[in-house]
Amino acid sequence: MTAPVLNKKNLNISRWVLIITTYIIVGIMLVLPPVLVIIEALRDGPYAAFASMTDPDALAAIRLTLVMTVASVAINSTFGVLAAWLIAKYRFPMRGILLMLIELPISISPVVAGLVWLLLFGTQGWWGEALNRMNIHIAFAPAGILLATLFVTFPYVTRTLLPLMEQQGRDAEDAAMLLGASFWQILWHVTLPEARWALLSGVLLTTARAMGEFGAVSVVSGHIPGLTETMPLHIETLYNGYQSVAAFSMATLLAIMAMATVSLRSVFESRAHNVATGEHDA
Repeated sequence: MTAPVLNKKNLNISRWVLIITTYIIVGIMLVLPPVLVIIEALRDGPYAAFASMTDPDALAAIRLTLVMTVASVAINSTFGVLAAWLIAKYRFPMRGILLMLIELPISISPVVAGLVWLLLFGTQGWWGEALNRMNIHIAFAPAGILLATLFVTFPYVTRTLLPLMEQQGRDAEDAAMLLGASFWQILWHVTLPEARWALLSGVLLTTARAMGEFGAVSVVSGHIPGLTETMPLHIETLYNGYQSVAAFSMATLLAIMAMATVSLRSVFESRAHNVATGEHDA
C-alpha cells in the first residue's frame, strides 16, 4: 500500500519541479528581454523616449513598416486562403511538392531570399538594367522590401487554415455547388465562416512576422534612412550610432505591437481549436 502512495508523491514533486523549471526558463528567455528593453528605453525618462520616436526618420520607419505589413498581409492572406482551399479539397499531381514549396520560406534563411531578389532586380542583376531603363526600381526601394516581406510571410495563412479545411471535407461545398453557387459564393459563405478564427489567427501570425522581419529586408533595402528603413532596420541604425535610448524606444514600440498581435492570435487560435473540436461559439 505504501508504494503507490510514494509513487504518487514522487509524481507530484516531479510535476511541480517541471512547472517551476518551465516558468523560470520562460521568465529568463521570454519575459526578461522585453522588460530590459523597456527599462533601457525609459532610462532618460518617458519624454526622451517619446521624443526619439517623433524624429522624421523614426516616423518614416514606422510608416513604412505599417504599409509593408498591411500590403504583405493582404496579398498573402488572399493567396493563403486559395492555396489552402486547393490543397485541402482536391488531390492533384505534385500536390506534395506544391505544399513543400509553400513551406520553403520557413526553412530557408531570409538573408538568402534577400540575395535572390538582389540577383534578380539589383543594378547588376539579371533584370536590373532593363528595369532601370524603364525607371522601375525594386532593389533598394519599397517594392523590394515588399517582395522580401512577402517571401518570409508566405506560408503562414496557408499552414494555419489547411488542417481545419481538411477536417471540413467537401460535402457542404458540393451541396452548394449542386444548388448553383459560384466558386466565390461557396468560398465566402460555406468554407470561410467555419474557418474564420483560423484565418484570423494566420493573418495575425503573418502580421507579427512581417513587422519584425530583418534579414531579407536588410539585404534588399539598402538601409536608406527615411526611405527604405523599416522599424527593425532603424533600430539597428540607431544602436550602431550609439543612440541607445532611441533604439530601445523604437524596440519597445515594436515589441508592444508584436505582443498585442500575438495576444490576439492566441484568442483566435483558441476559438479555432474550439471550432475544430466541435465546441462552437454561440
